[in-house]
Amino acid sequence: MRHSLYSIFASILLGGSVLATFSCSQKLDTGGINLENWKDDRDGCKGLRLQDLDEMELVKNNFLGASNQALIKTFGRPDRVELVDKSQSFFFYYLEPSSDCEGVENEKEPLKVLFRMNALSKVSEVTITNLNP
Repeated sequence: MRHSLYSIFASILLGGSVLATFSCSQKLDTGGINLENWKDDRDGCKGLRLQDLDEMELVKNNFLGASNQALIKTFGRPDRVELVDKSQSFFFYYLEPSSDCEGVENEKEPLKVLFRMNALSKVSEVTITNLNP
């Protein structure tokens, strides 16, 4: 009896420490992307994010499996979030000025980075595109 109580207590304690480890998200490795410029360029209005397009192409697959909180901690709040259904959503970060920028009227969809999030809020796909999901 004492051994089984010890096992249960150890499992709970270990489970709690594992949860604590995963719940604390850290900034992601973004290579040479200038994160100060990225966060300062809300909706791509200043064109600062576009300067890091080549670097984003190189490192985009490094973000696969990252949590939504790690993305926010790294890149800042997304410019737009779109919930597709209960099992997936998209984080939009505009590289070119979006229609939310003052004085901008887009004839075409602006270039953006799309992070597809699965039901577990983990990145399952990263796409740089003018298309919407």
